[in-house]
This record gives sequence, C-alpha cells and structure tokens, in this order.
Amino acid sequence: MKHTLFLFDLDDTLLDFRASEKLSFVRTMQALGLHERVDGLFTDYQVINTELWRKFETGAVSKDFLKVERFRATFARHGLGLDPEAASLLYLDSLPDTVVLIDGAREVCVALAAIGEVGIITNGVDTIQNRRITSSGLGDCISFVATSEACGHAKPDVRFFEYAADMARPFVKEAAIIIGDRLDADILGANRYGIDSCWFNPARLANTSLAIPTFEVASLHDIVPALKALALV
Repeated sequence: MKHTLFLFDLDDTLLDFRASEKLSFVRTMQALGLHERVDGLFTDYQVINTELWRKFETGAVSKDFLKVERFRATFARHGLGLDPEAASLLYLDSLPDTVVLIDGAREVCVALAAIGEVGIITNGVDTIQNRRITSSGLGDCISFVATSEACGHAKPDVRFFEYAADMARPFVKEAAIIIGDRLDADILGANRYGIDSCWFNPARLANTSLAIPTFEVASLHDIVPALKALALV
C-alpha cells in the first residue's frame, strides 16, 4: 500500500458528532432545569454553533469565546435567563459520555493501524477530544491526537498540518493521507499542505467547492479497498 500514515478527522468521520451533540445538549438543558422547548432550542444552537466554528477556523474568534457564546446567543434568542458559562461546562463534561461510533470506524482503524500509523486531526477541544477517543474504544489504534486547541491554529491552516506532521513517526508527505468529511477543512487543508485526501461523503453530496479530494467514499468500509486500488495506479 502506498500510504502508511492515516490522518483521520474525528467528528462526523469516526464519531457521530450529531448524535452525541444532541444527547449532550438535552442533558445540559435538563441539568439547568429546562425540560420543554429543547428541540427548537437545539436547532438554533446548531446554526449559531456552526457559524461560530467557521469564524474560529478563520481566526475571527477564540475557542474560549466560542464555547460560551454559542449558549449565550441561543439563550438570548429564546429569551432565557440561563447561565451560558454553566451550560458550556455541563455540555463539555457530558460529551465524552455520549460517544456514538460511525459504522465501520473500529474496523477501518484496526485495519489501517496494522498497516501503518493512525493519527487524529481535529479542531475540537483538547481534553474533551482525548476523553471522547478513550470512551470510543478506538484509543488502542491511535498513535497521536493533534487538536487545534493545543496547536493554536485550526484546519485548514497549513500550520495545523505542520503541527500534526511533527507528531508522526516519521512523516513523509507521499505516504500520508487525510480522511475527513469536510471539504473546507480536511480536504482543502490537505490540498494546501500537498498531501493526498479521502473525502468521507456518506450523503453523496456534490462537490461545488475548490477543494479536490484524491478520492471519496460513502462508507468507512470502502476506505481500505480504495487505498489498495490507489496503490495499483
């Protein structure tokens, strides 16, 4: 096989973050005494949270600001007098306990760890992502975890990928591949850094961006066969 370093995005690639996110959000609201209107609240939270993450990835806001602001803005939109800082702490503490694996995650990590080195590259919070990996049962397959919080830069910034490369043993661009669900962070980052990429696209969305994946798959089960086929080209 051509590749020996497999850099996986975490959320919505190996872990079903959408499922985990909702479970944690509901638990947080219940802990704050809110048991009604949670679905509508969560819908607005997702929109606000997504926009804040986009701003974080461009350097417009800090991670600490994002973690609290997403709750403050959501509560303000609904006229709720809840404490956004308490909500942030409760939510982040809940996330490692609501881990849901995407189908094929364990199998692909085991298979690729037997071939080379598996690393995680994520824009998430350092302590939370490491706890979630431990809860997921994938830790024995993973050599290192590179987070934007520890790095100080977020995907698709080239400096983040340089940081991740320094954690690998050893790092050779031609032997590395990024596997992720986001064109604007994972695939664009791979393009900028000059390494191969696999777009995990379970919804089979059209690519209307400037990011160009080396190949794409709709299932994690398809990654190893695709990598073997690529090695024959």
